[in-house]
Amino acid sequence: MRFYECVFVARQDITGAQVENMAKNYTNIIKNEGGQVGKIEFCGLRTLAYPIKKNKKGHYVLMNVTAKPEAVAEVERQMKLSEDILRYVTVKVESLDDNPSPLMQQRSFRDEKARSSYDDQDDVVENTNESPRSE
Repeated sequence: MRFYECVFVARQDITGAQVENMAKNYTNIIKNEGGQVGKIEFCGLRTLAYPIKKNKKGHYVLMNVTAKPEAVAEVERQMKLSEDILRYVTVKVESLDDNPSPLMQQRSFRDEKARSSYDDQDDVVENTNESPRSE
């Protein structure tokens, strides 16, 4: 058995429940072939770098998979046939990482950065009002 990370992007106009059902279907295919899915991350609706099939956003899903190559090929075949999947990629990795993916970490980093920059602006305003420069 080999380790894989599979990421797919679903259309923006389907619901989150439909995306979860698609992930469950792909998980069932892998389990029926003797593999297992370790972690599934639903990264949410995110803006795409460029429009794909007239979609500007997409639902991102990451799956950590332990399976035979035949099982992964079958999942990729099913993704290719689905009209709801915009893009997909499966990468063979040496080991699976249980930590949050960079996509999930990036979102929390952005939220913290927005809060800290807002707090920094308040400090700058307070400092400029306290003591004007005299030359």
